[in-house]
Amino acid sequence: MTAAAAGPKYLSVREHLRRRVAAMPEGALLPPEPSLCAEYGVSRITLRRAVDGLVADGHLVREQGRGTYVTRPAIRHEYRESFVHRIAGWSSLMAEQGAQVGTTVLQQRVVPAPRTVATELALDVAADVVELERLRSVDGAPNHVAHSFLPADRYPKVAVEDFTEGSLYEFLRREYGADLAHARIVVDVGTAAPDEADLLQIAAGSPLLVVRTTVRDSSGHPLVHSFSRLRPDVSQVEFEVSVTGR
Repeated sequence: MTAAAAGPKYLSVREHLRRRVAAMPEGALLPPEPSLCAEYGVSRITLRRAVDGLVADGHLVREQGRGTYVTRPAIRHEYRESFVHRIAGWSSLMAEQGAQVGTTVLQQRVVPAPRTVATELALDVAADVVELERLRSVDGAPNHVAHSFLPADRYPKVAVEDFTEGSLYEFLRREYGADLAHARIVVDVGTAAPDEADLLQIAAGSPLLVVRTTVRDSSGHPLVHSFSRLRPDVSQVEFEVSVTGR
């Protein structure tokens, strides 16, 4: 029997199957359900839940009369934020690559800063921040949900500007002369909550890449804190490192 990692059973089976089908040729048939249930030591319900996630993510296809076979997800797009020669946001860089970028604003409001956001922005706890939450798509397919937080007293126009197009960073430069000079980026892994899963068109509990960014000015003062939760099957994160001798 194949051993699965600790954690929710269907998630560990799905992850093992994901690695397995990645090594199989496109069009190859998955073994029948009874064989996989015996191999993983799980019920048919648990196995189907695991396979459902891979179908939703584009790794498998079910076909009546044929079975379940391997396919490949849609073309991957790099999630790129360049902090080498300039601070350039995702939408600007994706557009430069020729991709069709779409944005739906989900939340745009002034709220008391959550404790973690207040810490990142060096604000008093519960100081007002503008919260901007956007669903971003590439070539019509959902890619990630981006959450950005900015001090409300410093950037009040962010609460009312139309961000269905364009870059938040470019807006800050244009409207406020913002000195976007440095950025700290942290990447970790999360899982999709049901509401996120609906937005990203994936199964609830699917793994997500989480990219957290705090942008600072030349004096080291924090200006923007953001975190983006990405579908890993259609995204990858790219970093560039520049050594300047300073």
